[in-house]
Amino acid sequence: MNDLIRIGIDTSKSVFVLHGVDAAEQPVLRRKLRRQQMLDFFAKLAPVQIGIEACGAAHYWARELMALGHEVRLLPPQYVKPYVQRGKNDAADASAICEAMSRPRMRFVPVKTADQQAALMLVGVRDQLVARRTQLSNTIRGYAAEFGIAAAKGLDKVEPLLVRIAREPGVPELAKGLFAALGEEFAALKPKLRKLEAQLLAWHRHNELSRRLAEIPSIGPIGATLLVMKVTNPQAFRCGRDFSAWVGLTPKDHSTAGKQRLGVITRAGDETLRRVLVVGATAVIQQVRKGRGNPSPWLIELMRRKPPKLVAVALANKTARIAWKLMVSGERYHREHARGDFVPPTGSLAPGTRRQGRVAPPAAVACGQP
Repeated sequence: MNDLIRIGIDTSKSVFVLHGVDAAEQPVLRRKLRRQQMLDFFAKLAPVQIGIEACGAAHYWARELMALGHEVRLLPPQYVKPYVQRGKNDAADASAICEAMSRPRMRFVPVKTADQQAALMLVGVRDQLVARRTQLSNTIRGYAAEFGIAAAKGLDKVEPLLVRIAREPGVPELAKGLFAALGEEFAALKPKLRKLEAQLLAWHRHNELSRRLAEIPSIGPIGATLLVMKVTNPQAFRCGRDFSAWVGLTPKDHSTAGKQRLGVITRAGDETLRRVLVVGATAVIQQVRKGRGNPSPWLIELMRRKPPKLVAVALANKTARIAWKLMVSGERYHREHARGDFVPPTGSLAPGTRRQGRVAPPAAVACGQP
């Protein structure tokens, strides 16, 4: 197989289908391997380009194959789908992966290290516990309403509600026992979440980039850590707008015949990262509406003309572009730059500003726009 130049692998839990081509783009390898055969097979193979869809366990296999000397590229599944020919099976998927990775304009997913995967697991477990806590609080309040006991929303209202239920004579003993079980599970989540959040803050404090990103007004420790964990190679994006589009904060484009038609945001990319950016922007807007903070004239003018949710998405869009600029340049966030009160020296144009010191719209932080 010395003429092999590229291999596409369709992965699964235990069966792996390989499709390899030579320099003439002719198939020379079609093979099915079991999980335990994978590393032995590629250890005997000369270094070659390998393509894998960026799905479950893809980063693990990429690290293992790279350790054997191969060049591994992870492809987004939505970019592979157009190359699947008629019919859907493992062999067709492997062929499509092999074909897609040869395209000169194909975009690839950076391979994450084991430490980066562990950090992402920390964030994911915390999100699951937070969701479970919300689910339990809603369950307790909902069942309590069935017995005529109402309580206001809020996590701090759950424990007093459980005390009321335990003392309520009209609640059957069976229901009280079930409420007590739910209450025990609810209480057990608090120390677990406190421990995870302490670990997350410790990770944030020990990462210089995360600390710099947290200086942006609408980004806190959680948002900063997510940006560092999920964006392992910010240089892969050509500009801030590309990064914002990857997050899914840019509008859908339905333009044709010279007529521009922009719709709602695409919501492409990472949902968690997009949600954190929008929630952070919403918090900033709430503070501005209360007369707090030091908002830029651009934000004030936008709040005057547009509804709050639209303003939150626009601010999240701009924040994503500023964050990308800080990640690739190594600079720190300057509040004067964002407000437009500072004229940067020649050659140091700050994100979100023009050389005349005026605040630029979000699009100006994009691909070299003035």
